[in-house]
Amino acid sequence: MFRTDIYINRRNALRNLVPSGVILFLGHAESPVNYPGNTYRFRQDSNFLYFFGLNLPRLAGVIDIEEETDCLYGDDPDIEDIIWTGNLPSMEELAARAGISSVWPYRDLRIKLLSAIRKGRKIHFAPPYRGDSKIILSELLGIRIGELDNYASKKLIRSIVQLRSEKEPCEIEEIEKACDTGYEMHTLAMRLCKPGIFEYQITGVMEGIAGAANGMTSFPSIQSQNSEILHNHSHNNILQSGKMLVTDAGAETYMGYASDFTRTIPVDGKFTAKQLDIYNIVLAANNLAQEIAKPGTFYFDVHIAAAKVIAEGLKNVGLMKGDVDDAVQSGAHALFFPHGLGHMMGLDVHDMEDLGEKYVGYDDEIQRSTQFGTANLRLGRRLKKNFVLTVEPGIYFIPALIAKWETEKINSSFINFRKVKEYLDFGGIRLEDNIVVTDEGCRRLGQKRIPITKEEVEEEMNK
Repeated sequence: MFRTDIYINRRNALRNLVPSGVILFLGHAESPVNYPGNTYRFRQDSNFLYFFGLNLPRLAGVIDIEEETDCLYGDDPDIEDIIWTGNLPSMEELAARAGISSVWPYRDLRIKLLSAIRKGRKIHFAPPYRGDSKIILSELLGIRIGELDNYASKKLIRSIVQLRSEKEPCEIEEIEKACDTGYEMHTLAMRLCKPGIFEYQITGVMEGIAGAANGMTSFPSIQSQNSEILHNHSHNNILQSGKMLVTDAGAETYMGYASDFTRTIPVDGKFTAKQLDIYNIVLAANNLAQEIAKPGTFYFDVHIAAAKVIAEGLKNVGLMKGDVDDAVQSGAHALFFPHGLGHMMGLDVHDMEDLGEKYVGYDDEIQRSTQFGTANLRLGRRLKKNFVLTVEPGIYFIPALIAKWETEKINSSFINFRKVKEYLDFGGIRLEDNIVVTDEGCRRLGQKRIPITKEEVEEEMNK
């Protein structure tokens, strides 16, 4: 946990943003894998972590605006718990760590909420995303499970987004730790990569590094030589000479903060000329995005600038044609770059997206595009100092998408389909870094940048 005063200040800041009512933060329960006693590794709800900091199951926090109280609900360990897990802290001890003096048994949570409801007071809660949490909330509040999202507090959602978007120094320090672990994961993957081994042999060892750092992966690792598949979680291919391996993976610290990096490497340890042509376009888009990201700039505009670099590069190698600005405006680049440039990152690898991307990545100033490809940009809003986000441009050759566009003559004035067909077995390339917005620009997170230039990648792979 961070210092006690950090959690007190966060709750006070939230209290100043939500004018009245009762704010409920429901912590997670254990989740069984295949029978009740065999559970997945516990991961606390991120909003509960942010405001209360306690990484233990079956807890709830309540902030009562009018009564000016913070309460923690949970149960002290009994002798059965102690037999299996040893001595555990009492609820009073846990509450003290979070700066809370009011502690109640978990069963009393229902009494508190029913009393507030009978008085006509607003119960603020964030939209639940786990099935067990939906059941508990439904029982506590008397709201049908299917209707919970309709009752979730928009005021609370916007207030949480406002507070969690700008990272505190202690949070950035934790994210840096996750980034350093991510560096070790990716450089190991580079050294292990070679023809003839299974993808899962690299994935398993790489993910072990996250565990060895007293954390876990921040999301299921994406690793595949079928690199045109954006989120390929299957790791069953044998690496083949001539292919490229995309590794999109990150670490999560014990306190829940994430990293998220992607590198694309040649299975043979050396890029071919054809691979390098496309690789350097993606690298140029990545570098340009980091050069222009700064406070006051819409990340949507950074995305478009990166898309223009990609379109210009593809035009230079004969895959696109026509005016680059017109091509990007029409969305022609999305045949090759069908996703967004990046997303917020912090306690969640896609930070706060459980609250809704329209609140996290967009606001009253800018709305999400409806154009194919650009519509997948998760973050378009104006950047502020201490925003933490990813920069992850890519180029992919997806045979089914190429065939669809050619058949339907989509953006045919900007695409050289005859030349594109020479790349149907190419795969894809994505390069992703993590940055924090500073006073005048941004900086990469982590002590060292994961090898990314041709020379750096080939040197690391051949160690």
